[in-house]
Amino acid sequence: MRVALAATLLFVAAPAAAQTVHDPQAWWQMNAVVPLSEKFRLTVEQIGRVSDDEGGLYQTEVGTLLGYKASDHVEFGFGYRRVGGHNGQRGADEDRIRQHVILTFGRFTGRFRVDERFRDDRPGVGIRIRPLLRYNLPIGAKKGLAAFYSHESFFLPNTTVFQRRGYERMRNIVGMTLPIATGVSADVGYLNQYRFARDGNPAQMVHALTVQMTLSMKAHNGPRLDD
Repeated sequence: MRVALAATLLFVAAPAAAQTVHDPQAWWQMNAVVPLSEKFRLTVEQIGRVSDDEGGLYQTEVGTLLGYKASDHVEFGFGYRRVGGHNGQRGADEDRIRQHVILTFGRFTGRFRVDERFRDDRPGVGIRIRPLLRYNLPIGAKKGLAAFYSHESFFLPNTTVFQRRGYERMRNIVGMTLPIATGVSADVGYLNQYRFARDGNPAQMVHALTVQMTLSMKAHNGPRLDD
């Protein structure tokens, strides 16, 4: 855990010297997980993000995800998400189709996700690849209480009228998983996102409080990930 945190600080510090825009934000996410069978589960998601630079709420996301647990270590997912821009950010409106595979081994969880993005105002399909690695460290004897660290990178493999191929951003989170009640838990932490300077736009560093609440209709042992 200490090595992972030190690596994050070094990784973030390098581009920070050259970045020009800092933006305090708050991100929240609500998940409801409904087991459909022993192997399948449906997750319904609602995301909201507020920004100091944008003057309040600037993005919402609503989506569903169907997960299939192939084994104790492997899970596949397929879903849809609608992204809405607010407070002058209408250009962000888009539909996303997403697929992923999640691998869980002990305290480590990895996710490899691919998004297909369809913008309302621009033609073309933007492909985005998002590998994520998360480490969970249980704390004390209380079940479900843990510290966690995650790193996610965003790669754009194709160029369209609304995106240019390349390594677009990285996202790091350090936080705590808090058991609240039976079937209810929360991930609370600090999120640091660095978006590289591209296409004439300055680099952006986001500092966000992130809160993710999860309600499980029944107990399940699926992997925990931020999105």
